[in-house]
Parts: sequence; C-alpha cells; structure tokens
Amino acid sequence: MSDNKLGPGTYLTDAEAKEVHKLFVASTAFFVFVAIIAHFLVWSWRPWLGPAKAFAQVESVQQADATRAVPTRG
Repeated sequence: MSDNKLGPGTYLTDAEAKEVHKLFVASTAFFVFVAIIAHFLVWSWRPWLGPAKAFAQVESVQQADATRAVPTRG
C-alpha cells in the first residue's frame, strides 16, 4: 500500500500539506502586518513610553473643560 500521506494520523498528501503551510504563513504575515500598522497608529496618537507627564497638559485642559461645563451650586 503506497500512499503519500504524511505521518500517522494525518490525512494530507505532501502537496496538500505544503498548500496548507503556504496559506498559514501568508495569513500570519498579514496579521503581523496589520498589527504593526495598528501599533504605529496608536503610538502616533498616544505613545506609551517616554516621559510620564507627556499628556499632563491635555489632561489638565480636559479637567478644566469638565469643571466649566458643570454649574456650581452656591
């Protein structure tokens, strides 16, 4: 009995295994490419490394706007 199956318990021929591997590598490369772009965009928006007070001015402006929007009782 001469079939070209790979190893015990697998039902793929050598050509089928190469095709599955090629699709797996291509989909992994696409995922990594999308992840790199997403990380770059988030880094451009708000870097997560660097000085601790990089956005202190933005946060103080947001707090000032929030306190101005709420009327005081008095």
